[in-house]
Amino acid sequence: MASFADVESEEPGFAARVRAAFDAHGHSFLATLRADGSPRISGIEMHFVLGEPWLAGMPNSVKFTDLRRDPRFALHSGSDEPADFSADAKVSGHATEVTDPDERSRYAAAAGAPTERTDFELFRVDLDQVVLVALDDEKTALVISSWQPSRGLTRTSRT
Repeated sequence: MASFADVESEEPGFAARVRAAFDAHGHSFLATLRADGSPRISGIEMHFVLGEPWLAGMPNSVKFTDLRRDPRFALHSGSDEPADFSADAKVSGHATEVTDPDERSRYAAAAGAPTERTDFELFRVDLDQVVLVALDDEKTALVISSWQPSRGLTRTSRT
């Protein structure tokens, strides 16, 4: 497993483009697994805090119940309409619930939320894969860039 700092260290340009794709949209799409193993897609406002993507939100959300039971997730940045498309990003891995009050307070302070606020769910993510889908310079092909801790960055073009 890896952190986003690992991606930034190994591939800073790629990491910047991934972060920009997530920052371009207020809402992202989180995929989790239900108790019966079927997929669930939920909206989430994911922000990079302290340089890392975190999963945070309202208490008692079923997406967080899913993550407590099975920590695997995938997160999609959202996409622009085809005429305006530049790139979208995906991260996947495992989420770990953060219950330590000091760590939650550090997160809240860094996120600009009141540090005394405790009524939120918070999960740290460990990354298995980071993907950026973008157009080439001529806008004639998709370029899929994929980073994994075990093999680094690879690129594939599709026309």
